[in-house]
Amino acid sequence: MKGQMRQFWVFGYGSLMWRPGFDHVEAVPALLHGFHRRLCIYSHIYRGDPAAPGLVLGLDRGGSCHGVAFRVAPEAWDETLAYLRAREQITLVYREALVRVRLLGPELRKVAAVAYVVDRNHPQYAGELSLEEQEKYVRQGCGQSGPCRDYVLNTLAHLSRMGIRDRLLEALGQRLLPPHAASLAG
Repeated sequence: MKGQMRQFWVFGYGSLMWRPGFDHVEAVPALLHGFHRRLCIYSHIYRGDPAAPGLVLGLDRGGSCHGVAFRVAPEAWDETLAYLRAREQITLVYREALVRVRLLGPELRKVAAVAYVVDRNHPQYAGELSLEEQEKYVRQGCGQSGPCRDYVLNTLAHLSRMGIRDRLLEALGQRLLPPHAASLAG
């Protein structure tokens, strides 16, 4: 390691993929083992409120998750980390964790990255909901960042552009589209 500059990475699996909100010098498709993407968090601020919560993604234990690893310049790391903490830990439903991700770019290698993992003991943790329950929360949710439905469909569009399949999220997306759009997409 001597002579090498320390690298700083952030792993995005939901809205961080399509709206990171911080400067980065590189964005690389990445794979995280030990966690999977799941709509498992009741949103009380960004995509809902306490009276009508939406539902947002969390990294929940088990399985694996494709996403994006963002490399941040060392001189921007402190500012980036402060931004991420203000964005992701507003209600402390996420735990900040250092995880090992496999970069899937031209150079296959593992790097340490900051990721935000769901706290299963937090009251906003929804756990595994049925497709019908997910649809209900996504349709009702609207918060500071807009409708929850837009969040889910934007995430699906980004995953599709990256060639990432998430069958459970895709099934929900089909239910959220207007009837004629769903038949065109199927």
